[in-house]
Amino acid sequence: MDGTDWASLATPYGTGESLPAALTRLLDLDPAVRAAAAKDALDGVTHQNSIYEATVPVALYVAAILNHPATAAGEHAHNADLRQLRHPTRETLLDWLGNTAYDADDETVAIGERHFDGGFLDACPDIRAFRDLRPVIYTAVQPFLTDDNAKVRDAALVTAIPLIEHHALTSHRNELADHAHRLLSTSTDRHKRDRALDALNAWGHDISTLENVHDIAARELRTRMEDHDSWWASNATGGYAEDPPF
Repeated sequence: MDGTDWASLATPYGTGESLPAALTRLLDLDPAVRAAAAKDALDGVTHQNSIYEATVPVALYVAAILNHPATAAGEHAHNADLRQLRHPTRETLLDWLGNTAYDADDETVAIGERHFDGGFLDACPDIRAFRDLRPVIYTAVQPFLTDDNAKVRDAALVTAIPLIEHHALTSHRNELADHAHRLLSTSTDRHKRDRALDALNAWGHDISTLENVHDIAARELRTRMEDHDSWWASNATGGYAEDPPF
């Protein structure tokens, strides 16, 4: 972190001179301080699914601290007798890495290529830089696929899925498929189930026996929305008011 010229890096809101202090607070002993730091540091470098200059070094820092003991802690439940931890900081960090990875995934690039006549990654070097770092980030995420905390395990899986699109990581599909089956047998989280099902389907697995009635309803709703968006794109003028990043 000390070797990065944060003040020279663009963010959605200016430059990144305040980021080192916020990133350091991610390891504070006080869970409230960590939660505020996550908002300041992570929300401060992403906006409307865009990746900025400062996003990449923040992602590297987040990946580097995933195994720090402070990130395993979270908020305590209201019942002090139970002392039950919830929302571990590690889960928050993994979720952010996963969301950012999806903002730089192959589908995003394919859509961008159509708008930029094949020059999307040249026009968006920060996305290219993040994509180049996917093997490094995956190495940090992989150990948490078998974490004792179910929230962390599930967050690690959803984060790993877009990362292994990198050509050097595709051999991990079978491993992630096993973890996806496990998630689908235990989790009711709508977002994470959708990500696991989409990944298995993309990897050629039969998901018909894995979907429950809620999964099917969500898939059908999403299909209707995509059809509507497709019709709108074909029959209406418009587009972005400004070029990304917004």
